[in-house]
Amino acid sequence: MSAVLWALVALPVAVGGLLAILGRAADRAAPVMALAAAVVGLVLACLTAFDHPSAEAPLLDGLPLRLTVDGLSGLLVVTVTAVTLAVLVFSVWDIGPGEARARFFGLMLLFSGSMLATVTAANLLVLLMAWELMGATSWALIGYWWRDPERVHAANTAFVTTRSADLGLYLAAGAALAGGPSASLALGRLGQAEAPWLDLITAGVVAAALGKSAQLPFSFWLSRAMQGPSPVSALLHSATMVVAGAYLLLRLQPLLDASGWGGPVVAWAGATTALALGLVAVAQSDLKQLLAASSCAQIGFMVLAAGAPGLTGGTLQLMAHAAAKSLAFLIAGAWLTLLGTKALPALRGAARRHRTAGIAFTVAALTLAGVPPLSLWAAKDVVLAAALDDGPGLYVTGLAAAVVSAAYSVKVLWFVWQPAPDDHAPEPATATARIPVAGWLPWTVLAVACAALTVPAFPPLRDALERVLSDGSQPAPQVWEFALSGGLGLAASLAAWSWGARTVPLPAAVRDAFGGWLHLEVAARALFVRPVDRLARALAAFDDKVLDRGVEGAARGAVRLARLTDRRTEQGVVDGAVEGIASATGTLGRWARRPQTGQLHQYLAQAVAAFTVLAVVFVLVR
Repeated sequence: MSAVLWALVALPVAVGGLLAILGRAADRAAPVMALAAAVVGLVLACLTAFDHPSAEAPLLDGLPLRLTVDGLSGLLVVTVTAVTLAVLVFSVWDIGPGEARARFFGLMLLFSGSMLATVTAANLLVLLMAWELMGATSWALIGYWWRDPERVHAANTAFVTTRSADLGLYLAAGAALAGGPSASLALGRLGQAEAPWLDLITAGVVAAALGKSAQLPFSFWLSRAMQGPSPVSALLHSATMVVAGAYLLLRLQPLLDASGWGGPVVAWAGATTALALGLVAVAQSDLKQLLAASSCAQIGFMVLAAGAPGLTGGTLQLMAHAAAKSLAFLIAGAWLTLLGTKALPALRGAARRHRTAGIAFTVAALTLAGVPPLSLWAAKDVVLAAALDDGPGLYVTGLAAAVVSAAYSVKVLWFVWQPAPDDHAPEPATATARIPVAGWLPWTVLAVACAALTVPAFPPLRDALERVLSDGSQPAPQVWEFALSGGLGLAASLAAWSWGARTVPLPAAVRDAFGGWLHLEVAARALFVRPVDRLARALAAFDDKVLDRGVEGAARGAVRLARLTDRRTEQGVVDGAVEGIASATGTLGRWARRPQTGQLHQYLAQAVAAFTVLAVVFVLVR
């Protein structure tokens, strides 16, 4: 089965790379090729999820390319390939024939392949390569419409922010290699490193994971990523890049436990993000911005589960969120295509115009709200059971974040189900267009998944899932926990619906802070971007005014010296010195030849004279 595992990763990368290279010449064939690769990839993912194969190939001495599938990665490869297929089916309609389809579908497959490599990586070497490819392709996808400077700037912001956090993985890899006799890049052995390398590995992994999953303080890059096409948002925010950091933390729970401090830090980072970014979502008036903030908040529950620890709950949250969030983004993209807007006030009546989209979006929103009996209601309770086992503070914070998620989800439903305003404003020609099969088919499948994924959160399937994940320590939620969270979710949903579009009575500065994503990007620019820019300008000025002038002065001195030592000076001084040395040497040679007469009695006389002189010197010296 190792060949199947290699094929699972290589197929989307190969087909995606081929489409990207062929470019516009392959636009017509790109959707068919991409869908075929996605279907085959889903079949391969199912095979590997059941068989749990491993594969290895030599690369560097002692550092092979190694992939492996276990319980956690098996569930993830199926989730990634299934969501990728649904998004690509929708993209056939959303990314029309006039677009650069080969580039789009090629980059989407490359992006999916890099996530599959991330999920199946068995050591930091493979993880780093996959992590880098994921970051590069996400930059290209966010900036897909590269002729728009604003979109390119947004892609650059997202890329630089995540790349800054990614440096943590390089720190972790270096510390892992220096981690003592048991040093290893294998993910399963990182927790065996000796102090202080263990702390450095943990810090690097946590920083990289929080940055990739848009957790505080890195959350603002996800707001910028909304400039990409809607299918990109649906894939990036649901089951791939943004959950990659949470997956890594779930995978490396033993490392967090071994460090002693990693688990609590990660748990509180996730809980804080879930609550704070949930409030940010409530303050948004743009649908895609609201869904982006919601992604940060929902992924916060996965990060909380990684630190609590609660592997089963985090996995359930990840799968349920992948279905709900991809569904919500796909329908938001459809409304943007049909109605030409993503502003909530302008989307009044959108669900009434397109009932299929409206019903499917309602399922997604209620799932995100944690309303029973949909999947995220049950998944959150499994996460919160682990939080409660850790401490009441963590549980209360997570429960508050769950209530806030109901508020922002139902807020969207209120707008899209309200009757359209009777202002006789002209509608786009596409407002009443019929949605093709490529649009409603993936919606239907994902909506069914939002409900069906509730079942694994309850025995006996939850017990089976714990065995698959080898998570024997997961605390089980009690009946009162399900009832409490479900009741609070319903109450918050009813309150949000009753409140409608009224403004929350808060100071303007507070509303601006939450509406502006807590001014995180402003703070990042003030604390990091501007100081680095000033330092770069100072170094450039030092280069121009000091180093360049020094080099130019040395050059001018060399020119002057060259002029002083021109050919006439060379002939007059250098040649004269050489000729003088040669003449002196010749004179000495002639003097040295005079005693060489060949007469023995003369040699004897010379020896007697020399010994006489030596004797006189000897006597005088004494």
